[in-house]
Amino acid sequence: MMPEREIATLAGGCFWCLEAVFKDLAGVETVVSGYMGGHVENPTYRQVCGGDTGHAEVAQIGFDPAVITYDQLLDVFFTIHDPTQLNRQGNDVGTQYRSAIFTHSPEQEAAARAALERAGTLWSGRIVTEVTPVEHFWPGEAYHQDYFVNNPAQPYCVAIVAPKVAKARAHFRDLLKRPA
Repeated sequence: MMPEREIATLAGGCFWCLEAVFKDLAGVETVVSGYMGGHVENPTYRQVCGGDTGHAEVAQIGFDPAVITYDQLLDVFFTIHDPTQLNRQGNDVGTQYRSAIFTHSPEQEAAARAALERAGTLWSGRIVTEVTPVEHFWPGEAYHQDYFVNNPAQPYCVAIVAPKVAKARAHFRDLLKRPA
């Protein structure tokens, strides 16, 4: 019997970065940029960027655990963003850029807490990543989907997204859909 498909929901800065990195991984079938963790229904990007909705920019990742494990996804996650920065990633500042793992099951929660321990050996500062049960997921606007693929020359993509994609490809070559 084949394992069921699973979902991981991760927040670690701009969702364009997360989406671009995770789409490259074998076993990842879907990645949708969106919002989670706030108190406004169906928020817009402008509302989330305003910082008053409580949402984080997230990537919701549909994956085949027979090809890539949740632990492997978390290891990639902790390599491509800085989990020691509270409510920011570099120049992206605000609670919408916080580091968070939204868990879909008790097993994911246990794996997330174990990944936090592993991340503590990679980073010198205190890990500030939140681990919280999944809440309602709101997909981002259509223009946010496949943003890096559709806008590779956009300055933010060149300066911020592309280096994270390159880092992931270099560190996780064995997990890629195709050689980078």
